[in-house]
Amino acid sequence: MIVKPMPAIKGILETSFIDWPGRMCAVLFLGGCNFRCPFCHNHPLVLHPSTFESHALADVLLRLAPYRKWFDAICISGGEPTLQPGLQRMLKTLKSKNWAIKLDTNGSRPEVLTALLEDGLLDMISMDVKAPLELSIYNRCAGLQVDLDSIRKSIALILESRIDHEFRMTVLPGWHSRNDIIQWRDTLAGSRRLTLQNFNPRTTLAPDLERQAGFAPEIFAEFKALLTQ
Repeated sequence: MIVKPMPAIKGILETSFIDWPGRMCAVLFLGGCNFRCPFCHNHPLVLHPSTFESHALADVLLRLAPYRKWFDAICISGGEPTLQPGLQRMLKTLKSKNWAIKLDTNGSRPEVLTALLEDGLLDMISMDVKAPLELSIYNRCAGLQVDLDSIRKSIALILESRIDHEFRMTVLPGWHSRNDIIQWRDTLAGSRRLTLQNFNPRTTLAPDLERQAGFAPEIFAEFKALLTQ
């Protein structure tokens, strides 16, 4: 039997209060992504993962050992973690060490989500649903042609999973409208948590977006209020 190597860990955040809602966690970043979202702020990790130092999981766990008295949760982020062939093995190792696991994903690989859920390896999933499920809008936000059927399958898997989850969308002026947010909300009806993120131009894959501001605070507040109506 061929044993798949562990994914290379390209970044470590020892403590985070924002990556797992209501829970303190560490964050491990895996490199590479199959999307090219123009507003992506992790684009160096997406485009050039080989330029980042690689960390072995055993070394990372030693580094996190002093924090175990404070928390027992790890968020696996990226990039897009489900592209890594050794992800399942990594999560099994973490589970054997009694870590709770949250996965950040773009939902493009529902077959991987299925395997991880069937093996009981996930305690929470955050899926970025980039836009309403209309192909032209979604393709623009993802920066390439998207298989919307895979996105729909991942949404259904998460909604049926009975584990904690959230769906997130980053919104940009000129890219997302009030009606888009309503459609997005209605598509994800029944979810445990919906989260909007206002665009931050501090660094983006498409350099021209760095000259664009996010929504004004009062408009963004109105958009967030739509999620509970």
